[in-house]
Order: sequence, then C-alpha cells, then structure tokens
Amino acid sequence: MPTYSTVEARERFSDIVNEAAYGKEPVIITRRNKEVVAIVPIEDLQLLREAYDALGEMRREESIDFDDFKRRFLAQRNAT
Repeated sequence: MPTYSTVEARERFSDIVNEAAYGKEPVIITRRNKEVVAIVPIEDLQLLREAYDALGEMRREESIDFDDFKRRFLAQRNAT
C-alpha cells in the first residue's frame, strides 16, 4: 500500500487522489511516521459503509461473532 507523509501529500495531492481512485488501492498518509488517514477508492468506502451499517443492525439484535457477521453480511449483499 503506498504511503506518503503529510508534506508529500500536500505537494502531490491530485496525483495521490488519482492513484487511489484509478489504481483502486488505498493510500496511507502519515504524520511523524505514524499512519493518520487513508485515501480510499469510493468503492471501498461504499463497502465499508455497508459493513458498518450491517454491523450496527446486527448488534441491536444480538451479540455476534465475526464469522457470523461475515456470513450474514455477504448473504445480505448478495441478496441486493
């Protein structure tokens, strides 16, 4: 996964956005050698939103483990 400092990101912002958008790979931005944010392709963000929403719905129903969440989430995605 490509990684850039905040200084590099500021200087190359447009290139880095294109790298994530068209390369379909997240780009990590660091500050003082610590990962602070990621620029992700919109498809990845949409999937994360779906997973976050599904997890919230399932948590209201019951306590679930990761394998159960994964199975139910994938079944839900395939049904739509």
